[in-house]
Amino acid sequence: MYVVATAGHVDHGKSTLVRALTGMEPDRWAEERRRGLTIDLGFAWTELRPDATVAFVDVPGHERFVPNMLAGVGSVPAVLFVVAADEGWMPQSAEHLAALHALDVRHGLCAIARSDLADPEPAKQQALAEIGRTSLGEVDAVAVSAATGTGMAELRAALDRLLARLPGPDVDAPVRLWIDRAFTIRGSGTVVTGTLTTGRLCVGDELEVPSLGRTARIRGMQSLGRPVSEAAAVARVAVNLRGVERHELRRGDALLTPHSHYPSDVIDVRVHGDPVASLPRHVMLHLGSAAVSARVRPLGSDTARLTLARSLPLRIGDRGLLRNPGAHHVSGGMTVLDVAPPVLRRRGAATARAKILDDLDGHADERSELRRRGIVRRHDLQRMGVTTTISPVREDWLVDERLLATLRAKLPRLVAAWQRQHPLEPGPPVDVVRRALRLPERSLVHALLAPPLTIRAGRVVHGNDVTLPAPVVRAVDQVRAELTASPFDAPARERLAELGLGPRELAAAERAGALVRIADSVVLLPTSIQQAATALRDLPQPFTVSEARQALGTTRRVAVPLLGLLDKRAVTRRLPDDRRHVRAR
Repeated sequence: MYVVATAGHVDHGKSTLVRALTGMEPDRWAEERRRGLTIDLGFAWTELRPDATVAFVDVPGHERFVPNMLAGVGSVPAVLFVVAADEGWMPQSAEHLAALHALDVRHGLCAIARSDLADPEPAKQQALAEIGRTSLGEVDAVAVSAATGTGMAELRAALDRLLARLPGPDVDAPVRLWIDRAFTIRGSGTVVTGTLTTGRLCVGDELEVPSLGRTARIRGMQSLGRPVSEAAAVARVAVNLRGVERHELRRGDALLTPHSHYPSDVIDVRVHGDPVASLPRHVMLHLGSAAVSARVRPLGSDTARLTLARSLPLRIGDRGLLRNPGAHHVSGGMTVLDVAPPVLRRRGAATARAKILDDLDGHADERSELRRRGIVRRHDLQRMGVTTTISPVREDWLVDERLLATLRAKLPRLVAAWQRQHPLEPGPPVDVVRRALRLPERSLVHALLAPPLTIRAGRVVHGNDVTLPAPVVRAVDQVRAELTASPFDAPARERLAELGLGPRELAAAERAGALVRIADSVVLLPTSIQQAATALRDLPQPFTVSEARQALGTTRRVAVPLLGLLDKRAVTRRLPDDRRHVRAR
């Protein structure tokens, strides 16, 4: 199937031509048929020949309904541009053509309608001249009359030639179905329609509804009025959804392959049309069937930052249209350059950003995106439309190779500087390192480690070696000498203070493995724990604290916390009567 928008003419002549081509009524509303004026999107289709079906999205022509018109042309690959022979080139013709040019539509055909009422040649020549200056370029033109049938066969043949020139759709790409209608069918529930431009849909598929922040499942599907179990691009589809109510959806919402597009309300774009400096502060962005108000911040001569009134599911390279609704003026097209741009806070940041954007063309390239972003999740790049081949350095994180080398070189210097400033600490905490290196997640610190650096107890340290300042080493050596002579005669707090061993120094000594703190300001040799277990095993079991104190030759100040430590290490077991016994080995 192929989908073509019919645009250009304001009154019923365009719809009459579609009706003559397809035998279907594109105007859905009684008021449209009564007034002879297309107000909203209409839909019809016909088979040009076997296996060559063309569907039409008939868009309004009147300037009051331009937003509806743009919702219809935003997702179609080609246009049938209609100009009436008896009226010639009209203001709405120019506005429609400007919109098609802004959206970079490159395939089209011109029909000079109502040729039975006037000589079609003047209208044809003017239309071809106007169209030739746009993205459509040179197109075929056919004079037709729906009333007499003149030229209809030639128009069908020209449509067939147009369809043969259209590029093939990417049926393996993710789906982004822009909704142009949402309604309810009794007994079926919510139904939405749209133009499927890429990918394929199957009954039972689960689709992301970004505007709702959840998914919905395809309950059933129709294409061209017939039930289908599968539809591949390009196609007009009606999708019956399970898990969503009609009032929750509107034109401009989208159905997506889950996790396939990046939700963004701030984007950097290149503007094709009016100079960025001349754009109003607020414009209307039209993309797909969506129309969203956007605040404009000029960056370069043809680049700007748009802050959207609501988030849209986007990809790098998306094409949209900027319109000044107050002036009824199409300001130009725009190409999305970045869907996750950096915040501009510092003086000169906007100028620097403009220079970066000058080199971007809207094509998503993995290495250039990674070079600019430095660190990014792989699935975020994929949602931006970037094909990823580089392996993550940790979990889902990608890091630019030059930045990775720089960070790995900085890490040892950072650890060494920390240790100089904090001589009693084995190394900086992981979070300190993460913040210093501006890493988005703790796990990336692990990715930077190389011997002899390692992580122990939440700190980045040099292997298993813990060094102590010389004064602390001398004080600890004195304590160790005293404990060697009397293993359970722990120095008093005053003695430790006399040696210069406060809480921080004792903690450092414990991390170095020189001492064991069994309580606040109560330290023993690491070997004392096993010595205590051996001595207590020789006692009659079970034993009391007093019996343990006497066997170890110490005081309750040492015996109570030492027994608590032995309990914790499952060397001893405390009984309900407060006695203990040594556990079997």
